[in-house]
Amino acid sequence: MDINTLVKLTSRAWSLNILALLLDGVPGRQAPLLSATNASRTAFTASLAHLVALGLIEKNPGHGHPLRPEFRLTTNGVKAAAIASKIVTAAGSEIDTGLLRKSWTVPVLALTGKPRRFSTIRSGLAVITDRALSSSLHQLEAQDWIRRDIDTTGRMAFPTYNAVNTGFEINRAVDLML
Repeated sequence: MDINTLVKLTSRAWSLNILALLLDGVPGRQAPLLSATNASRTAFTASLAHLVALGLIEKNPGHGHPLRPEFRLTTNGVKAAAIASKIVTAAGSEIDTGLLRKSWTVPVLALTGKPRRFSTIRSGLAVITDRALSSSLHQLEAQDWIRRDIDTTGRMAFPTYNAVNTGFEINRAVDLML
């Protein structure tokens, strides 16, 4: 899975949680999944539809109630769900998993396994705006998932960003996926 696919996957708030829950054996019906995520119905439904569109989950073609379909992981979904489970497990607490639901958290962490400049991260995530990247970096730094260092070895000093602590664990989990 490349970085663009990762960006698409994390663009919906509950995608990683849904994949991790399906892998962990939560029944694939909407009610148990919705209850396990504590998401709003609208956000949950949008994330579920998004995962179907990406081809990571599918409606169970077996017999069941047509108004309450059961969902299951596809072959590609099982691979993505294994990584999603590692990411959600690495985040641990509810506060940390809240940060995972932000669109750019996981893609930014995926690119900061080693020290990177702002411009390098931005070019790796072609569709991100400067404002969104700056905001994400500040949030991750406040959570102590990214460390900002000033590199003074060159002619001009410039900041570099590097995943640390939980951010580094998430980076390692995503590294397996890329």
